[in-house]
Parts: sequence; C-alpha cells; structure tokens
Amino acid sequence: MSTIIGIIAFIVFAPIVGGLLSGIDRKITARMQGRIGPPILQPFYDVKKLLNKDILLITNMQIVYIWCFLIFIIFTGALMCGGANMLLVVFVLTTAAMFLVLESAITNSVYASMGANREMIQMLSYEPMVLLTAVGFYVATAFATGTGTFSVHDIVDNSPIPNIVYLPGVFIGFLYILTIKFRKSPFDISMSHHAHQEMVKGVTTELSGGLMALMEISHWYENVFLLLIVSLFIVCQAWWSIPLAIVVVAATFFLEILIDNTSARVKWDVMLKSAWAVTLVFGCINVFILQLI
Repeated sequence: MSTIIGIIAFIVFAPIVGGLLSGIDRKITARMQGRIGPPILQPFYDVKKLLNKDILLITNMQIVYIWCFLIFIIFTGALMCGGANMLLVVFVLTTAAMFLVLESAITNSVYASMGANREMIQMLSYEPMVLLTAVGFYVATAFATGTGTFSVHDIVDNSPIPNIVYLPGVFIGFLYILTIKFRKSPFDISMSHHAHQEMVKGVTTELSGGLMALMEISHWYENVFLLLIVSLFIVCQAWWSIPLAIVVVAATFFLEILIDNTSARVKWDVMLKSAWAVTLVFGCINVFILQLI
C-alpha cells in the first residue's frame, strides 16, 4: 500500500511542487539581480498559455519523442517513490534523456542539432557520477548493516543513520553534477532558460505550443526526482531525518540558484573534465575507502 501511495503521490504532486520550485527559482534569481521578478505561480501561467497555442511540427516524430521523454521521466520518479531498484531508476533516467536527444536531432535544425550533441556530452559528464551514487548507496548499506542493497525502500528502512555520514564524497560529487542536470550555469550548454544562451534554446529550439509545455512539465518532474535523490542521503530510520532532509533539500536548491547567478557558462570540455575529476576524486575514493573499512 505504501508503494502505491508513493507512486500516486509523485505522479500527482511532483508537477505541482516542480512548478512552484520553478517559480521560486525565478523569484530568487530576480531578487539576486535587483529585480522584483514574476509571481511564483508564473510557470503555471506560462504552461497554460503554451497549451493554448498551435504546435508547429518539423516531423511528427517530435510528438512521439517528447511524450516518451515525459513518460519515462514520470516512470523514473514513480520507481524511486515506489522503492524500486536504484540501478533500474538510473537506467530509466538515461533512457528518458536519450529521447530528448532524439527529438532535437531529427529536426535537422542547426541550433537543435548542436543542442543534441551537447546534450550527449552532458550525459557523458554526469552519468558516471549518477551510477556511482547508486553503487555508493549499496556499499553504504553493506557497511552499516552487513547486507548491501540497491532497493530504495531498503536503503531508507535499513539505515540507522543518514547515508551522508558514509558517503560525504559521493554527496559532493552528486551536488556537482546536479548543476548539469538542473541545466544551470556554468553547465547550461545544451539548453538554457535565460537569454544569454548562444544557441537560442538548444534542444528545445524547434518546440512550440503544447510540446514546449510538455517539456516544461517534464523538467518539473525531473527536478523533483533529483531532489528526492538528495533526500535519500539524509532519510533513515530516525524520525528527525525527514525534517533534516527537507532542510538539506532546500539548502541544495538555493545553492544551485546561487551558483547559476554567480557563474559564467564554461565550454563543454571544461564541464566534461571537471565532472569526471570530481567523480574520481570524491566519489570513487569515498566508495573505495568504505570497501577497505
């Protein structure tokens, strides 16, 4: 029953929370830049407006790929909230990203194709750390309880203390690639929500109307899912871990906004090299030390 409730809760409430987070992001960003900013509910107004606009298609496969991207993102979060295998969650997330690449690659648009290429580079940058995060949870539960598990349900229920105690390096590495997944500066190379992107809108250049609305909703789902992974580092058997996780998630979200507003976009090679370096130095060494102990 708890599994079903978790899945339904994610499907229903994730886009609401994601839209509110998007509005809060805009508001905080505006304040940092000395502006008043739009109302917090503005993302919902924007999506409603997009849904009422016509869709201009280059190929009908755009509809298929965008819907697949949305469905697989929802499926990823549902698996997470349902307590499924963490490795399966990671693989489904990667599959969703591939549909986004396919959508932009088939348009034959210069800007969209450039965005697709850069999106694949981003995947090469963050995928090792995402996979290592799943491995880290397995090693941490093995260290704490004697039996390792990839099950999200068991990771929470079998952890006597927050997993961040065992995985500080993995947590730092995940925070680093989280900036890439959130598509914020300095790593917003394939798509940007801001006007400074030199590729217009990158992977979303050829999207319009309802398809653009689906893309926004997909990102709301994805952002909530990523923050749920952050909470997984904190939530454990203790009751106080839940309010602590909320504080850590809020601090993480604010940190990403701060980085976005204080960093200039870097080149793709800097992103790739730095992400791999952080993965090796913080993530791999952390897991290796746990194995030795």
